[in-house]
Amino acid sequence: MEDRIRIRSEEVLSDDWAVLKKTVLDYRRRDGQWETQIRQTYDRGDGAVILPFDPERQTVLLVRQFRYPAYVTGHREPLIEACAGLLDENDPETAIRKEAEEELGYHLENIERLFAPYMSPGSVTERLWFFVARYSPADRISAGGGAPEEGEDIEVLEMPLDEALAGIADGRIIDAKTIILIQHLKLYPMKA
Repeated sequence: MEDRIRIRSEEVLSDDWAVLKKTVLDYRRRDGQWETQIRQTYDRGDGAVILPFDPERQTVLLVRQFRYPAYVTGHREPLIEACAGLLDENDPETAIRKEAEEELGYHLENIERLFAPYMSPGSVTERLWFFVARYSPADRISAGGGAPEEGEDIEVLEMPLDEALAGIADGRIIDAKTIILIQHLKLYPMKA
């Protein structure tokens, strides 16, 4: 693709919680014609997400938390989500282990990496590393709830996998990463 893209200019529009850039570029189409495009990219770093599953009890661990972008677009309830966070300076597995301990209050072993898709590649640079892991009540090390100093106020939820799946159908679970992980677990069950 390098021979099909020429960057004309980049301008940082915002550098606060994330970096928002405006880029003017020339793009050579498949038919050979060049066109000028203007794109904005939002970069806040890559992240990781995990869905812990207890195969004996057929339960999953999720979180419920307030998300302002969902609220401002009409979703008035906190979102039910899989545990997730930014990588910061960590590799994906280290980052998601830390998030699981901080948000869920569980120390997880035998984490399995699934895939790392772009969640909104039209404007967001973030790749999200997806994981699943087995857990049991014995893996609990704290109440969880997140880091209050980071503005986190997280409720830990344990629910049957089938109830989580029903939550997708009835609209209680509308977060894309969570939907992907729940459906993946139903398609590819973990054995006890």
